Amino acid sequence: MSRVGIDDLENLQSVRGSSSSIDELIQAQTEAVVSFTSDTGWASGVVMSYVRHDGAFWVTAVSDRAHAKAFRRDPRISLVISATGTHLSGRRMVSVRCLAHAHVDEATRHWFYRALGDRLSVDDRDAFFSLLDSENRVVFELRPVRVAVSHDSRKLPGDGRGGSAP
Repeated sequence: MSRVGIDDLENLQSVRGSSSSIDELIQAQTEAVVSFTSDTGWASGVVMSYVRHDGAFWVTAVSDRAHAKAFRRDPRISLVISATGTHLSGRRMVSVRCLAHAHVDEATRHWFYRALGDRLSVDDRDAFFSLLDSENRVVFELRPVRVAVSHDSRKLPGDGRGGSAP
């Protein structure tokens, strides 16, 4: 019988992230890779800073960027968050399937710019707000449909790098 993390890394069902581990990851990280289908049909992705609010992820882009156009053309996107660069222990990740919805109203844009500035701990929030505030910018609400996959290496002996059973 094989032992996950000791002599087997094939079936990793048991090392999925728990709800609390995933929430901790989402809170600790400020960036995600957002994957979408480009106008050529190829899978593409961009790294985007996000705010988590009201059960959704919120991001922004200039409306004529390829990813902003793609989000509108096909709102099915995936958001991948890893623990890399955070204070969190272990190697953790989550991939969330979402539906993108564009917001161009001034109230949403202004709320989001302030929230993003707070989340990123920018020194001059007014300058940050001014930098983002343009007629060509759109805020996207990425509403989760389901967690596609997650991983928490702390559930494996040796943090998933081999070792003896705990």
